[in-house]
Amino acid sequence: MAVELEPSWLQVLSGEFDKPYMTGLRKFLKEEKDAGHKIFPKNADIFNAFNTTPFDNIKVVILGQDPYHGENQAHGLSFSVQKGITIPPSLRNIYKELSTDIPGFITPSHGDLTEWAKQGVLLLNASLTVRSGTPGSHQKRGWETFTDTVIKKISDEKEGIIFILWGAFAQAKAELIDGKKHHIIKSPHPSPFSADRGFFGAKPFSKTNEILIKEGKKPVDWQIH
Repeated sequence: MAVELEPSWLQVLSGEFDKPYMTGLRKFLKEEKDAGHKIFPKNADIFNAFNTTPFDNIKVVILGQDPYHGENQAHGLSFSVQKGITIPPSLRNIYKELSTDIPGFITPSHGDLTEWAKQGVLLLNASLTVRSGTPGSHQKRGWETFTDTVIKKISDEKEGIIFILWGAFAQAKAELIDGKKHHIIKSPHPSPFSADRGFFGAKPFSKTNEILIKEGKKPVDWQIH
């Protein structure tokens, strides 16, 4: 697994790639492939969140858990799917919330959230790979150690970042974030199983823009074109 990483991230994370857990993770991924398992996303997209949102540009972090495990879905951005792929239920609910939270928001015809990532929204999954058709299959193999380090580095080295934490899994990561210098927005997960329990109506997107404007930063244009 050769790592091609955007320069500002490489500077922040350079020491991680030689650590024992990362060696173990590489070994595990090789074993998966050698056993004939298909892994998503494809190699070139594993670090897509980092390469699309440089460390220097981060304004917002939206934390997901696992990449999508279906063909051509995952492309390295949490909650996002490639164009031409059916919009998954959680993302459909995210769009539904946006349509009531952001005036004039028009529900997009696709689920590719690259436009958010280019504006400084880091779309980070806790695990960066998954075996085809098997959700959670690459959890507890080392990715969480890596992405916890990412969250901690953002917390330690930046200020005023907005962390959007949906559901219990993401909210458990709050302990890695310094709440005195960053903003944490929490609500239930947008999954159909929990969206009606407080995700709808939580207004995370307008709240994020209010904070950005207050801090003199450019708000996010949430409209996907």
